Amino acid sequence: MSVLAYDLGAGSGRAILGHLNDRGIETREIHRFKNEPVKIGERMHWDILRLHHEVLQGLVLVKQQGEVPESLGIDSWGVDFGLLSGHGELLGNPYHYRDTQFSGMMDTILRELSAKHIFERTGIQFLPFNTLYQLAALKRSAFPLLREAQRFLMIPDLLRYFLTGEAVNEFTNATTTQLYNPVLGHWDHELLAHIGISDQWFGEVVMPGTTAGQLRSSIRNEFGLAPIPVIAVAEHDTASAVVAVPAAERSFAYLSCGTWSLMGTELDQPVINAKSLALNFTNEGGAGGTYRLLKNIMGLWILQECMRQWEREGQGISYAALLAKVETAPPFASLFDPDDELFLPAGDMTERIRQYCRRTGQREPDDQGSAARAILESLALKYRSVLEWTEELSGQSFSGLHMVGGGIQNQLLCQWTANSIGKPVWAGPAEGSAIGNMAVQWIASGAFKDIWEARSAIRSSFPITEYEPQFRADWTEAYERFMQITAVPPDSETGSGV
Repeated sequence: MSVLAYDLGAGSGRAILGHLNDRGIETREIHRFKNEPVKIGERMHWDILRLHHEVLQGLVLVKQQGEVPESLGIDSWGVDFGLLSGHGELLGNPYHYRDTQFSGMMDTILRELSAKHIFERTGIQFLPFNTLYQLAALKRSAFPLLREAQRFLMIPDLLRYFLTGEAVNEFTNATTTQLYNPVLGHWDHELLAHIGISDQWFGEVVMPGTTAGQLRSSIRNEFGLAPIPVIAVAEHDTASAVVAVPAAERSFAYLSCGTWSLMGTELDQPVINAKSLALNFTNEGGAGGTYRLLKNIMGLWILQECMRQWEREGQGISYAALLAKVETAPPFASLFDPDDELFLPAGDMTERIRQYCRRTGQREPDDQGSAARAILESLALKYRSVLEWTEELSGQSFSGLHMVGGGIQNQLLCQWTANSIGKPVWAGPAEGSAIGNMAVQWIASGAFKDIWEARSAIRSSFPITEYEPQFRADWTEAYERFMQITAVPPDSETGSGV
């Protein structure tokens, strides 16, 4: 039984074919491609038509290898969207969530509606690029295409629409918008009315595992393909990654580690109360009607931006060579809060780290190794605080932490995370989102009865690396200092933290 999973991240995409047989799950990468934003003037867009082209290339390559998948599914990042006209035409390239035109709109909306009011209606973390604020910014700037818009689709919804002609909104990605009400079980009409957006744009929200059409006849005819069903999987990539967490216990904590780090646990109901609001946690939809109580952490984006900057400056360095420099740099010399708003936009990250260190009276990193060490140590220490908050909010105590996603290939980060939290880290699988995407397709077909049978198969099919905590005294001391440093309020020159 083969299925095709497209997993689109903020920097790259991949098409992975999965086979389910009596030996378990076997995967094969069919196609990998870049996903680079395009800047036109001051605006930053996703190249959605290029992504559609790459999706089609994946189908062609699958056919060339003699495979006919029983279904396919697409997962991607959240919050971003496209708009369709009444004729079903795409109205412009979707904006990138880091586009600067959305800056400040969250603060504006929070002056009009209290954070408590919005959180009680959505349970979603306050991030300045949430769809709520993107749409509000477009409306208040009199964005002309809004007059023609008739349908709202998230990125995987949109790519699925290109393949099938069926416009359907999927649950896990819909919840990332801060426009979905989990208590009522549908889009929040009051919030949409407040920002002046028609609720007629927003269709029925379907659960992961729903068949949402099949390949258009035009695509089948052009490429000689079968009428492959397209499944609305857990289309937010973190939701798919959580499906792939190889947990044996019902109570578990996970860290989906990549451009973003997302840490939390899986629950049957959202946790919407004063404490989760104060800690700025989120309650995003999961597969099987679950909710992901989690917190977004800035993640390896900061390191990736540093590496892009060094490349532009003619000082490019491989990941392996950089990690070798990290290991020889002085420990705990420069610590910072990865979630400070200073690090959200693209740009000169090394200077921003130095700026943060000047602000907090610390040593400034003066080379690549010390800058990268500051990033990885700060992430590992941040993970401890978020894990402790997750335990507090969920009323659970976790025996360790499951790490999934591409970031687990950084063995230093995995080990330092174990050192920081003082508990074992179980790392794997690396392609968690794609594997979770496949698992939902197999659940939809009846090959797995539920998510727990899928997790059992994943656990036996993919290697898991265990990291035991080390140097506890050093990391405990560093954590105490990290908490003191990150409690320092930002000054007027750097802006406010999230």
